[in-house]
Amino acid sequence: MPGCALPNSPLAGALPGINACVHCGFCLQACPTYLNLEDENDSPRGRIFLMRSLLEGTVRPDDPSVQKHIDQCLGCRACEPVCPSGVPYGQLLEATRATLYEHRSTPLIARMILFVFARNWLLRPAMFFSRLLAATPIPTLLSGISGRLGFAMAMLASTGRSIERGRYSPTTRGENGTVAMLRGCVMDGLFNTTNRATERVLAVNGYSLMPARGQKCCGALHAHAGHLDSARELARKNIVAFEKSGAQFIAVNAAGCGAIMKEYGHLFRDDPEWHDRAEKMSARVRDVSELLAAAGPRVGGPLPIKVTYDAPCHLQHAQRVTEAPLSVLAAIPELELVPLHDSDQCCGSAGIYNLIEPDTSDAVLAPKLANIRSTRAAWVATGNPGCLMQIGAGLIRADMGARSIHPIDLLDASYAAFGQ
Repeated sequence: MPGCALPNSPLAGALPGINACVHCGFCLQACPTYLNLEDENDSPRGRIFLMRSLLEGTVRPDDPSVQKHIDQCLGCRACEPVCPSGVPYGQLLEATRATLYEHRSTPLIARMILFVFARNWLLRPAMFFSRLLAATPIPTLLSGISGRLGFAMAMLASTGRSIERGRYSPTTRGENGTVAMLRGCVMDGLFNTTNRATERVLAVNGYSLMPARGQKCCGALHAHAGHLDSARELARKNIVAFEKSGAQFIAVNAAGCGAIMKEYGHLFRDDPEWHDRAEKMSARVRDVSELLAAAGPRVGGPLPIKVTYDAPCHLQHAQRVTEAPLSVLAAIPELELVPLHDSDQCCGSAGIYNLIEPDTSDAVLAPKLANIRSTRAAWVATGNPGCLMQIGAGLIRADMGARSIHPIDLLDASYAAFGQ
């Protein structure tokens, strides 16, 4: 744009998306921060106005007010499905944060988390000790403490609460294709039982598992924080790993990871060496529920329990996958699925948002917990580790008795009950 105040910045490259916004306001009622903070600057429309103002030079990237409103965005992308102009808001947000990153420092806790997640030699021991701590009564005992520490302990305590299931050894002919699975960071570190359940469930439904050695963190946390170079470095390693696997599909059981991996092509849009490879890899990525829906899924044994389903933002809004998770739950006989009011609204997790912006995160979580309470469900199914821990922690601190669980764990328990 003529007279651009931030030439050659990631935000300048996102100008076509900014120009697509006609400021109609359809996004307002879909935005959880606008609904909770009641500030136009904390709506998608308001933030896009700030983005344009940054490029025009009417506000500066070191302006604390601008940084505050951009930081308070959850990045849930609930505004995208309701936008009649098709504004790629998630991409605009990442470009804005990448531009602001050049003009200010990232909060210390965010820098520490992103540093660890980019380095396996730090991530593995961190997850190991987290698992050890989660296996003790300590997180539950400390979950009632106010502030970040108490909520973090409640999140950790929630990872040790899953459904009882028997053991079974599935066999597969691989008639539905070959699959390499993203192990993930938090999934492999704190929800390893869900990863193993994912492997079994895929096998029951005719998929043959293939290893993808050398895979790393998907880079979602880094991209959302504006650390695009780190995200690309991790993505390159994943592209190579999944290329070498030779699998037809890449299964992902974490909504946030699946969303970024399906958009690797955009991440490398200006890199001719990696763009095509990224696009080809992204085309093979499927949420595990998509693979199961395509295969059936096979009906299991009865689980007479009451469940409500909360849609992860990056599954429903970013990937536009809505029906497949419900088909997974529908394959479980005697499971009573209770509708959850505003299940498409964010729970407030948003990666590491709940640790960086705890007050806003709590405000967004509160109506979610109230809606869950009204269902009287014993289990809250959701397909993303951040959501599992955010909702799980909220349930523990509210002493509601219900537990959060991945839909795949429920289907796995159903297959175990059926003796697959």
